Amino acid sequence: MFRTFIETRFSAAHRINGYEGQCGKLHGHTWKVRVQVKTHQMNKIGISIDFKELRTLAENVLERLDHQLINDVTPFQSKNPTAENLARYIYEEVARQLPEFIQMDEVTVWESDNYAVTYQAS
Repeated sequence: MFRTFIETRFSAAHRINGYEGQCGKLHGHTWKVRVQVKTHQMNKIGISIDFKELRTLAENVLERLDHQLINDVTPFQSKNPTAENLARYIYEEVARQLPEFIQMDEVTVWESDNYAVTYQAS
């Protein structure tokens, strides 16, 4: 099994609805995102998925969030924009774009250097 990942960043603001404390107020992050996929296959030159292709797929999703108030972006008008919900959203959206022989493995979203969440589908 080959596991391939890329890491990238985007900047956006959010507020956590129903949170009592600072995170309930409008604030921003430079979010770090790690997208990891897996496969048993390689192409004829020995590559499972090109890093540039995986980065492009991830950034297609992240550009919807970059420099936005995430609370205003679909589906976060009705879903709280927590790191957990962002990780699942990114996972599902990247998964839709993957070649058939590549599977999503996990997505990790960091709000800061010290706080992150990882999502894997069960």
